[in-house]
Amino acid sequence: MKNPSISRRRFLGTTAAAAAAFAIIPVDALGIPKKNKKPNSKVGGVQLGCTTYSYRSMPHKVDEVIEYLLLAGINQIELRSVAEEDLGLPQLPQRPRGQATEQERAEFAKAQSELKDKQKQWRLTLPMSRYEDMRKKFNSAGIKVNIAKFAPSAWSDEEIDYAYNAAKVLGAIGITDEYSEMAIQRLGKFAEKHKSLAMYHTHQQPAEPGFSFDTIFKYSPANYLNLDAGHYFGATGLHPNDIIIKYHDKMRSIHIKDKTGPKSTPAGANMPFGKGETPIADILLLLKKEKWPINVDVELEYQIPEGSDAAKEVAKSIEYMRNILE
Repeated sequence: MKNPSISRRRFLGTTAAAAAAFAIIPVDALGIPKKNKKPNSKVGGVQLGCTTYSYRSMPHKVDEVIEYLLLAGINQIELRSVAEEDLGLPQLPQRPRGQATEQERAEFAKAQSELKDKQKQWRLTLPMSRYEDMRKKFNSAGIKVNIAKFAPSAWSDEEIDYAYNAAKVLGAIGITDEYSEMAIQRLGKFAEKHKSLAMYHTHQQPAEPGFSFDTIFKYSPANYLNLDAGHYFGATGLHPNDIIIKYHDKMRSIHIKDKTGPKSTPAGANMPFGKGETPIADILLLLKKEKWPINVDVELEYQIPEGSDAAKEVAKSIEYMRNILE
């Protein structure tokens, strides 16, 4: 295994320069630098991006997310729950805090039981023109929605059709969901129907006895793997490149993060890029060499340092990978 820190010296230098540059660029009310040129995060033939889940700790309406993406120079994304939240998906009221009364607990329980039907009705009556407008926002900023993460495997058939229709309108190549037996058995047939893809995001499952990635593909030719390379390494200690090489023709995106290995202390911990043990450089250089059409999306999960925020940390992570690929 190659040393994943091969580009750290370059990374530290460039991030310091970037921080200085940000200090003199005019900023808007959010404190995000304004950029006139379109973003471009395809480096050395490898398309870098992020999942918008990375911004969950910040205000994340679509307009705000676009500003964060421009800060990092990202031009392709996995669009997560931001989409439906931005369009007004019914949400649970705030859970009663402290010593809730019996009536408060009963009202919250009732709201939970009614929410599923409310969300279904909302989805089935939402005009697709709302997603057309959303796509225009992203595209006008120079950003493509590559994957839509609706995670619909537990939804009704009608809602899964809605999700695929929305993904198509957004310009996405398919939908991703969390890996589960129900998901891999159910979503593929919808992906086939809509001439799309069903991709499955893995966590620690590969470390479980008897796990096989092959199970994903036996249910549908539209089933693809959305490997989380960081989770894979953190759980197994094995090199993600072995999986990428084996299944590269059934992958269109991987999630990337830096983690410690399962035998380290602490084990399987999320770290800032360059501080963990995930062989990020090996992964990127493999994709650069082979020219496979597999996007690399940052999924930010480490603790954000004091004085920073998710948008700045995603930008640092993208810059770290740029330095490896340039």
